[in-house]
Amino acid sequence: MFIVGLKVNSFSQLPFLIFFYLSAFKKEVMQKKIAAFGELLWDLLPNGKVLGGAPTNFIYRINSFGDTGTLLSKVGNDKAGKEAREALKRLGVSDENIQTDYQFPTGSVKVKIDDNGNPDFNIITDVAYDHIEINTEMIEAFSEADCVCFGTLVQRYGISKNTLRELIHESPNVVKFLDINLRKKCYTATTVEDSLTMANILKTNDEELLVTKDLLNLKNENLKDLALEVIEKYKLDILLCTLGSKGAFCLTNEEVFYYDPGYQISLGDTVGSGDAFSAGFVHYYMNGHPIEEALQFGNAAGAMVATTTGATSLMSKEEILNFMTIPHNRNAVRFHQ
Repeated sequence: MFIVGLKVNSFSQLPFLIFFYLSAFKKEVMQKKIAAFGELLWDLLPNGKVLGGAPTNFIYRINSFGDTGTLLSKVGNDKAGKEAREALKRLGVSDENIQTDYQFPTGSVKVKIDDNGNPDFNIITDVAYDHIEINTEMIEAFSEADCVCFGTLVQRYGISKNTLRELIHESPNVVKFLDINLRKKCYTATTVEDSLTMANILKTNDEELLVTKDLLNLKNENLKDLALEVIEKYKLDILLCTLGSKGAFCLTNEEVFYYDPGYQISLGDTVGSGDAFSAGFVHYYMNGHPIEEALQFGNAAGAMVATTTGATSLMSKEEILNFMTIPHNRNAVRFHQ
C-alpha cells in the first residue's frame, strides 16, 4: 500500500509513518520564538497613560500575529511597576523575564502629539530599564529564540548596554533585528555603530537614516544609495526604511530593492506604528514568506495602527490581511533605479 507517495511494506510501519507526518506538520506550523530586549514603560499621552516602549509594543504585536514573544526588561518596585506588570498580562505578554529594581523607578515618557499625529517624546532618564542585569533565564530566552529585537534607547547606561552585548554574544546563530529608534539625547555615534555591527537586519525611518549618515560620516545623500552604503559597511543582510505616509522600502545585501507605497488613512496618531511594521515584517519573514510579502504586511500593519491612538490597540492578523485586500488610495514616491 502507499501513503502520500510512500510505499508501506507492512502495517508495522504505520506508527512510525504517522509520527513522521505529524512531526513534519507540527514543524511546519510551529510558532516562531521572538525575543525583545529593552524598555517597558508608561507613555504619558495627553489623554492618559498607556503601556509602551518599542520592545513592548513589538512583542505585543508578535503575539497577536501568532508567534511566541518574550520581553526582557525591568520595572521599579513601585506602583507604576506593579501596574505595568498587570497591564502587560492583560495584553497577553508574560512578565516572566521582567526584573524588579529596588532603587530606580519604572520608566515613563511624556508624549506630545502634534497636529499631524506625530509624537514628541520627553524620555525620563536613569530608570529601571536602564539597569537590566544578565541572568541565566535571559540568556536562555535570547539564545533559544529564532529572532531577537533590540534598539538604542536601552543602551543609554552601562548595565543594560553590557547585558545586551553579552546576550548577543551568547546567541551567535539567532537573527538580530535592530529597530534603531533614535530618541533625542538618548544615543551616541558609538552606540549606533556598535548596534549596527551586532545586527543582521536594520529597521529605520527616513529621518533616522539621515541622522545615521551624519553620525557615522557616511557619504550618500540619496536614501537608496545610503541604505546600500550602510548594508555594505556593516555587513547587514536587510535594511528596512519606513517613509511615513509614503510607505516603506527594503534593500538586501544582494542589492534587491522592494518598495510598497503608503496608505491614505484617517490618522489617529503614529505612536507604535513603526513597532507594528517591525513585528509584521519579522512575523512574515521568520515564517518563510518572501521579503516582498513581509514588507507589504509590515507596511499594512503600521498603517492600520496609525489609524488608532496609542501603540497597543487591539488588532488581529486577519484584520490586517482584510485591510490589504480593500482598494486604497496609495501615496507613492519615485526612486531612481
